[in-house]
Amino acid sequence: MSKFGRRSAGDDLRMRRRQVSKKEKMPVTDEERKEIEEAFDLFDADKTGTIDYHELKVAIRALGFPIKKAEVRSIVREVDTKETGNIEKRQFVHILTKLYNDRDPEEEIRKAFKLFDTDNSGKISLRNMRAITQELGEDIQDDELQAMIEEFDRNDDGFIDESEFMSIMKQTSIY
Repeated sequence: MSKFGRRSAGDDLRMRRRQVSKKEKMPVTDEERKEIEEAFDLFDADKTGTIDYHELKVAIRALGFPIKKAEVRSIVREVDTKETGNIEKRQFVHILTKLYNDRDPEEEIRKAFKLFDTDNSGKISLRNMRAITQELGEDIQDDELQAMIEEFDRNDDGFIDESEFMSIMKQTSIY
């Protein structure tokens, strides 16, 4: 993730390696926990060891979770039992760990597919693959990209559709 900004195609390309079953939850990795703690430190600009409601909302969104104000207020009411209006680092880590753990692996794969499907055609083409590799600064020749498509194109239409992408991600332990 670009220093606590929205997730980029590169972030989703570098997804954690694991097998995914339909109902499996995605536990927080050490890298994600470190990212959560760094995000807290970034938003705790005055170094008081706490952040307020607004900082919490921005931090959650920056870590890639679309959240509404009402949901943030509910979270704050739940964890800020002393009603200080502030969230401590340990509370923040707990909140974000729960958000990370509650992610739906299949939904995460669908989001990654949409990042590859740059023209919203419902399919990943050679052109899409080239755009993504250029965005990542990778120098992969078209014949190599085409070979990747051909390897995973199960219906022989010359593209990778969402179901083929889902299968790739699950079977190759990329996710």
